Amino acid sequence: MLKALQATFAVAAISIASIGAAFADGHKVLDKVHFLIPGGAGGGWDGTARGTGEALTKSGLVGAATYENMSGGGGGKAIAHIIETKDQGTLMVNSTPIVIRSLQKVFPQSFRDLTPIAGTIGDYATLVVNKDSPIADFAGLVDAYNANPRKVAIGGGSVAGGMDHLVAALVMKSTGADPRQVKYIPYDAGGKAMAGLLSGEIKALSTGFGEAIELARQGEVRILCVTSAARLEVSKETPTCDEAGAEGAEFVNWRGFFAAPGLSKDKAEAFQKALEEMYETPEWVTVRDRNGWVDIFNKGDAFTTFLETQEQQIGNLMRELGFL
Repeated sequence: MLKALQATFAVAAISIASIGAAFADGHKVLDKVHFLIPGGAGGGWDGTARGTGEALTKSGLVGAATYENMSGGGGGKAIAHIIETKDQGTLMVNSTPIVIRSLQKVFPQSFRDLTPIAGTIGDYATLVVNKDSPIADFAGLVDAYNANPRKVAIGGGSVAGGMDHLVAALVMKSTGADPRQVKYIPYDAGGKAMAGLLSGEIKALSTGFGEAIELARQGEVRILCVTSAARLEVSKETPTCDEAGAEGAEFVNWRGFFAAPGLSKDKAEAFQKALEEMYETPEWVTVRDRNGWVDIFNKGDAFTTFLETQEQQIGNLMRELGFL
């Protein structure tokens, strides 16, 4: 099941508004991009939107980028907003949680109520502890969990039963522990969850590798393991969770972009072209490598098929773990 999930999870989300397409020397340019972000500042959606906007503007593909954070309802507030306004110029960032939370009925909509534009990146998951934690490595976390899981609060920037919770449960299950015993503390976005870890409210944090790597470089947190199949080039010293004792625990969260329902074919293709051309720029390479992301691009019908497959696989896994 985990191997199937690894092949399925991959890329995530944005929001673009007020677009004017022009051509200069054969190079397509969008006048303005507006990113709609369904969570607070500092989280994975926020970082994806702002990083993508940075690459698009610095490369000259886009003249200017603006950003709007719209928290609430586990991302449902922003989804409802783009559906209700039918703003044909907006792209909303999203990721694996749109599938998970739709299955959980956190909000009534699903990706089928939007226009899927493209999946763009992947971000591996990780478990981290505060720099001052007595838990020195992943084995220490497992020992503490097995001794008394109720004393090992693991936080995340998603709702209970959401992606960060699911990742923590998957990793603990892969060690042979009971995943249903995870004491999960939900926060509204990754930035608040990281603050909870640094303040000592939680013992460990389930989050995206891209959200943790900079604080790890600064010595504020210790990354215990990463859910990749092999060690990442940007952090060779970090073991995979499989290496650390969670056999087969591999997971990558996709992030990508969605537009309002009823988007014209021409506008959808314009969005897709801008994002696809972005991959060829040095500005994108800088942003991608800084965040530890993986390039994964699928657009249009291929993206929709990917989402349908992931929905089925995640649903099966969540039922197995008792989340549905």
